[in-house]
Amino acid sequence: MSIAFKEWQVICDALATARQSIILRKGGIHEGRDGFSFAHRSFHLFPTKFHAQADHVREGHFTPANEWQVGDRFSITHHAEALLAVTLTDWAQVEALQPYHIYSDDTLRERFDWQGKGMASGSIHLAFVRVSALNPPLELCYNSRFGGCRSWVEIPDDAPERLENAVNVLGQDVFATLFERISKIAGVDLIH
Repeated sequence: MSIAFKEWQVICDALATARQSIILRKGGIHEGRDGFSFAHRSFHLFPTKFHAQADHVREGHFTPANEWQVGDRFSITHHAEALLAVTLTDWAQVEALQPYHIYSDDTLRERFDWQGKGMASGSIHLAFVRVSALNPPLELCYNSRFGGCRSWVEIPDDAPERLENAVNVLGQDVFATLFERISKIAGVDLIH
């Protein structure tokens, strides 16, 4: 089994095409008492079909569709490794991240201000991720254990060589520059 992170299809596409290298998350309804955290450093990107996701981003194409149904075939094409995971409590930091993602300002403000399920108002989780294209993609059949408003799910993966053959979507120089910029915004000192 492998761990997968459920995220809107349009965000998965932005991560896969290097239009963003960060994930900003408050958490799902079923995250448990302690709320959401980037509990896993390494994970596959599991695209979801949340019907209104296009209304919550500044760019990106998404054709509204019904969420996956039991028996639907789908592909997981990308993997992410979180190299930085912090909780931001300063709205100015969240605003400074605007050039590095496609989320709408209203969506982030709503997430930042939301409180519940172990998550405080005035905070949002940030992960800076290195994304790579799986080779070959992981083909799955949707089943009920993938459902629900939760961020993390276990998925079957019978080919560990997928990660060995994966190709990073960003070159090392561009990635290192972005990592330095995001770390600075997040207030994380990097040791060189």
